[in-house]
Amino acid sequence: MSESVEQVRPLREGTPVVVATNGAADPHAFGPGRHLRSKGKVLPEQARGHNRSLVLQTLYHAGAMSRADLSRETGLTRVTISDLVAEFIADGIVVEKGVRETNGPGKPPILIDIDRGGHRIIGLDLSGPGVFSGALLSLDGEVHERLEAPRPHGGDAAYEAVRALASDLVSLSPVPILGIGVGAPGIVRPDGVVLSSPNLGWTDFPLERLLGTALDLPVLVRNDANAAALAEYTFGAANSDMLLVKVGRGVGAGLISGSQPLVGSRFAAGEIGHVVVGTDGGPLCVCGKSGCLEAWLGANGLQRRLDEAADDAERDRVLRDAGARLAVAVAPVVAALDLSEIVLSGPAELLDGVLLETARTTLLERTLAGVFDDIVVRMTAQEDIVLRGAAVMVLSSQLGVS
Repeated sequence: MSESVEQVRPLREGTPVVVATNGAADPHAFGPGRHLRSKGKVLPEQARGHNRSLVLQTLYHAGAMSRADLSRETGLTRVTISDLVAEFIADGIVVEKGVRETNGPGKPPILIDIDRGGHRIIGLDLSGPGVFSGALLSLDGEVHERLEAPRPHGGDAAYEAVRALASDLVSLSPVPILGIGVGAPGIVRPDGVVLSSPNLGWTDFPLERLLGTALDLPVLVRNDANAAALAEYTFGAANSDMLLVKVGRGVGAGLISGSQPLVGSRFAAGEIGHVVVGTDGGPLCVCGKSGCLEAWLGANGLQRRLDEAADDAERDRVLRDAGARLAVAVAPVVAALDLSEIVLSGPAELLDGVLLETARTTLLERTLAGVFDDIVVRMTAQEDIVLRGAAVMVLSSQLGVS
């Protein structure tokens, strides 16, 4: 029998898509399902792969259910569901959880679910001011182990620190590793080559290939801000049109527009950190220019200027200046893409409060009155946003789940 494709949500390769279900959300899952809008069209020869993703996403977000439940939720035939479930069980992806208690006649249905404890995911965040962060996560995004490594100045030493951190996390896992997701600062090609990362001293650096070969595991490397934006959209409170500004040692941004992630033809969409904000000079940036947003807003430089401030009034001036520079950088993006939300991710002690309020006020001053008055500027409520975004990347790549 040919497989039904009528209820399959099209997925574009490399774009995680969340399928919403009508069932109750699993309390251990990332959160309620949302899907990124796709432009693709499902072809008959792609049906099986799409059906696999549809079934796994439904189980992942709705939790344990019977094969009949799955058929109703997905619109796929019971024969197709039975075939796919048998394949998933053989591959160790899905397990039977026992029977559902029923009062009626007939054989009680067997419940199945993603084997949430059967694998782990490794997430790495290379964007911190002084350390590389890594975590061993469950398929539900729960952190089981956490490690950090001092951040070298760059080049080969930085790679070796990343490799050693990932290797240490692999050794801590009591179950097989599904994959490794890496959020790296800079411009990252879809094949995991870091085209440019001034803070890591990398140019055309094949991090994904090198790390995958060294550890013999699936590895995905993406820009850290894009990973954070994916996490915020997938299981956060983000709108369908938003810019997430990630502040660490560097400054970058991830874009979602019309429920579609934007990467750009040069893979540099959201690279606002090295935009010069103002004509009055400013601090020297790591890229060699003066007055880049990163030089004003980067966590290390901002903290240093706050430490050097003579009093509270001077500290407020430093924070207001940084907030205003942020608004100068993002106002044209907001207007060009008609965004409804700006989300900040980074040290709350630096970003929340005076800086955030100044950014909001200045953004309203620099956009069309009456059109963008309702724009939201807020901090993310999520912890470990890059690590969890890295986990979503692996789930999407390996299971078609996000």
